[in-house]
Order: sequence, then C-alpha cells, then structure tokens
Amino acid sequence: MKLSDIALFLGGKLYGDPGVEITGVSGIEDAGPADITYLLKPSEKLLDLAEGSAAACIIVKDAFLTGLKKNQIAVDDPQLAFIRLLEHFHKAGRPPAGISDLAFVSESAEIDGQAVVMPFVFIGEGARIGAGSLLYPGVFVGAGSKIGRDCTLHPNVTVREGVAIGDRVSIHAGSVIGADGFGYIMRSGRHIKIPQVGGVVIEDDVEIGANTTIDRATTGNTVIGRGTKIDNLVQIAHNVKIGAGCIVVAQAGVAGSSTLGNYVIVAGQAGVADHVHIEDGSVIGAGSGVLPNTRLSKGAYAGAPAMPHKQWLKAMSVTARLPEMNKTMQDLEKRLYELERRLLSEQ
Repeated sequence: MKLSDIALFLGGKLYGDPGVEITGVSGIEDAGPADITYLLKPSEKLLDLAEGSAAACIIVKDAFLTGLKKNQIAVDDPQLAFIRLLEHFHKAGRPPAGISDLAFVSESAEIDGQAVVMPFVFIGEGARIGAGSLLYPGVFVGAGSKIGRDCTLHPNVTVREGVAIGDRVSIHAGSVIGADGFGYIMRSGRHIKIPQVGGVVIEDDVEIGANTTIDRATTGNTVIGRGTKIDNLVQIAHNVKIGAGCIVVAQAGVAGSSTLGNYVIVAGQAGVADHVHIEDGSVIGAGSGVLPNTRLSKGAYAGAPAMPHKQWLKAMSVTARLPEMNKTMQDLEKRLYELERRLLSEQ
C-alpha cells in the first residue's frame, strides 16, 4: 500500500511522501526500510529509537513530531492503528465455503451454506454450525451442540455434546469444551463419580487459547461471558461463571462453582479455589491462591493465600528481611544466655 492509501485506511493525517510503498508492518526495532511501525508516546528514549529505526513511516499520536525526521501518519490511537494494519497485511487466506467429502456430518446436523467444514471434522447429531464459521481438520462437535456465526475452531478442538457457542468465538488448537466436571463423593472407601449432565455456554466474541479446558456443569451451565479472553493452558471447572470482558492468563485455574464478575483479571498460574466470588474489576496477581468460600471485593490481590496487594507488599518486605532478622534473633539469644550465666555466677 502507498502511504496515501494507509492514511486514508486509518483516517489519519499524512506528513511526508504519499507515494512511498509499504510492504510490511513491524515493531519499531525490527522494522525494515519498506515497513511501517508506530510510536506509543513521544518520550526522549522512544523518539531516539524511532529515529534510529529503518522504518519508512512512523504512526504517531495526534500531530506531526518535529523532532522525528521520518514520514509520519498522525492518528488518535497509534496502537489501535497498528493493530488494524497488522490484521490488514496478514489476513490469512480463507478456504471456500462448503463441507469436505472427508468430513463426517450427521444427517440431522444443520450446517449453514457459508460455513467451512474441512477434512476429518466430526459433527454429531442435531449439531448446528452458523454462517461464516470455519472448522479446521480434526474438530469434533458433539450431538446437540450449537456454534454461532463467524466462529473459528482450530485443529483438534473438541466441543462435547450440549455446548452452546455464540458468534465470533475463536477456539485455538487442542482445547476441550464440555468435558466432565471433576466431582466425586467418598463412600465406603471409594470415590463415586457425580454425573455431569449440565452444559457450557460460551457467549459472543470470546477467544480461548490452545489446550485450554472448560468443563461442563454438574447441572445447569458453565458460562464464559461476552468478550472474555482466555489464554493457553487454562482450566475452568464445572459450574464456573465468568463475566464479560475478563482476562484469564496462562496456567491459571478456576475451581468449581466460582464466580468472576465483569472485567476481572486472573494472572498467570493463579489459582481460584471452589465457591469463590470475585467482584467486578478485580485483579488476581500471578501465582496467587484464593482460598475456598472466599468473597473478594473489588481490588488488586496477590500472594497465597491471596491478600490485598498493598498488604502483600508489606508482607514481602518483611519476608525479604527474614534471614537478617533470624541472625539478629540468634545474636539476642546468645547475649541473653550470657547475661543469665553471669547473673547466676554472681549469686
């Protein structure tokens, strides 16, 4: 694209040569002479980095930066503009609509004519696939499950029976939606399985990372709210309710019957035990552990057991001094012993 076309595409103002050809989009340090990149904010360090970049053009915020001797496109939000260009330049080719002869589709399944069903997909009885959805090889869709419009199920995704997936949902390779929840009772020295007969509801605009598992409910539904983004290797247990716009980061786990409000962040390797309620807008720090039957009001939490972040910082400052405090304690014990020995000898 020419810079003039990019400026028009982004709704920005071009400062520089409109005829310059751009062939790629890249980070500011990796950009080549035919690439476009962006500057998040005009700090001295970033300006030096931008000036030293080989990029043909820099996307900047609001107005021309006089200290930067490069072609510039000024926009309201440089980072969002950069994302739009990445999508535009790297748009993957889409297979033509239709059902592969190498797919298995039950006679009672309903597949929209604009959907793409690739080889070695299995679609069970009564399942429904919406318009524009793309199912890559190895996808399994169980009986009665429903997949909405413009969804993408990457290779080897498993959607068990009785799962409802909304529109524009993306599920990455190897994820399993609707496996049995982990529920047992102990009787006479045996673990007796509790039947898991509920479902899973994935609302619109959710993205689920690779090798993530979301278990079906015992009864009722496990629910993932609209716009929530779940990273790779996350475990969501039975009857969990996750609100809208949440972020759940890699290797985090949420145990059964816990509820996350809207816009909650659960950072990497954090563990949320069962029957926990976390209010809207809260942040659970990396590696934290939230104890069972806990209710957390809005705030930032860290540590195991999880505590308010400011309290955790104070606790960590003490923890860092424990070796020094232990030595002081040992010295005091020695001095006390010596003092007692002297007093006894004087008697």
